[in-house]
Amino acid sequence: MAGARSRNPQGWPLFANSFRPFFLLAAIQAALSILVWLPMFYGGLSLTSAFAPRDWHVHEMLYGFLPAVITGFLFTAIPNWTGRLPIQGPSLGALVAVWFAGRIAVTLSAELGWAFALAIDAAFLALVVAAATGEIIAGGNWRNLPVVVLVLVLLAGNVAFHLEAHYEGAADVSIRVGVSVVVLLISLIGGRIIPSFTRNWLVKVNPGRLPVPFGRFDGAVIGCSALALICWIVAPLSAVTGIAMAVVGTLHLVRLARWAGDRTSRERLLLILHVGYVFVPLGFLLHAAAVFGALPPSAGIHAWMAGAAGVMTLAVMTRASLGHTGQALTASVATQAIYAAIIIAALARVAAVVWPAHGDLLLHVAACGWIVAFLGFAIAFGPLLFGSRLHALATVRAVAPAR
Repeated sequence: MAGARSRNPQGWPLFANSFRPFFLLAAIQAALSILVWLPMFYGGLSLTSAFAPRDWHVHEMLYGFLPAVITGFLFTAIPNWTGRLPIQGPSLGALVAVWFAGRIAVTLSAELGWAFALAIDAAFLALVVAAATGEIIAGGNWRNLPVVVLVLVLLAGNVAFHLEAHYEGAADVSIRVGVSVVVLLISLIGGRIIPSFTRNWLVKVNPGRLPVPFGRFDGAVIGCSALALICWIVAPLSAVTGIAMAVVGTLHLVRLARWAGDRTSRERLLLILHVGYVFVPLGFLLHAAAVFGALPPSAGIHAWMAGAAGVMTLAVMTRASLGHTGQALTASVATQAIYAAIIIAALARVAAVVWPAHGDLLLHVAACGWIVAFLGFAIAFGPLLFGSRLHALATVRAVAPAR
C-alpha cells in the first residue's frame, strides 16, 4: 500500500488531519441531535428551524452528521490514493467552520431565512467536492473518482431537500436520494476495506480460508444496487422495486458471505465491520417486504441509517482514530462497549417500526444506545484526536484501500 505524504504543521494538532476534527464533531453532533430529537418527537421541544421537526431530524443525520464522517474519511484517504499532501491546518479549519455554520444555519433557518440556510449548508459539500476532485485529478487517481461523484449526488440531494421542504412542505424524494448515496458509499468503500483488512489480519493471525477480494462480482452487485435504488427513488412502492430490492438484498448476503467474517470473532475491530455490513442487505430485504405490505416502509430506511450507517461509521472512526494516532489496532473494553451500544440502538430502531405496540419503549432504547455510542466515542477517543502524535499520520492504510 502506498504511504501518504504528510506535513508536520505548527499549531493545534486537532487540525493536523481531517479525521481528527470531523470524526470528533460528527460524533458529538450525532449524539446531541438525537438528544434533542426525542423531546421534539414527543412535542416537548421546538426549534427555530424552517424544517418540520421530522425533516430537521432527517436532515441533520443524513446531510449533517454523515457528510462530516465522509469528509473525515475522504480527506484522510485521498493522500494515500494520490501521494499528495493532506488538507490540514487553516484550510482544514476553514472547512470545519463551514460545516459548523451549516448546522447553525439549518437549526435557525426560520429566523435566518431558508434560502440563506440553503446557501450556507450546501457550501460545505460543494467545497468538499471541489477539493476532492482537484486532488484526485492532480494525482491522476481516476479509479477513486466514483466516490467523489457519489458525494456530488449527495450535494444535489441536500440542495433538493431544502427546495422540497420549502416548496412542498416536507422532504420526500430528496431523502431517498441521500439514503441511496449513503448505501452505495458503504457498498463501495466497505467492499474494498472489509475484505482487505480481514485478509491482512487472517494471514497473520488465523491462516485458512481468506476473503474474496473486490472483483467483477462486487462491481455487478453495486451496479444492481444502484438500479434498485433508482427504482426506489422514483417509485418506492412499485412491484418492480420490491422484486429488485429482494434480488439485490440476496446478492449482498452472498457478497458478505465471501468475506470470511465468521473467522474474525477474535478481533472486534474487524468483526464490527462485518456486522455493520449485515444491515445493507437487511435494508434491501425489509424494503422488499414493505412493497408487498408485510412491513411499514420506514423499516428498511432505519436498517440502513441506524444500522449500516451508524455501525459502519463508528467501526471506521474507531479503527482510523487508533491507527492514525499510533495505537494498537485492538478494540479496548470501551470500544467494545461503544460497538454494543450502537448495535442495540440499530436493532431497537428497526424493531420499533416492526413492532409498533412496543414502539415507545424501543424508540427510547434506540435513542439511549445511539447517544451512549457516539458520546462514548467522543469521550474515549477525544484525547487521541486532540493529541500531538503527528508522526502517526503517515499510516493512512488504517482506513484507505490501496491505489
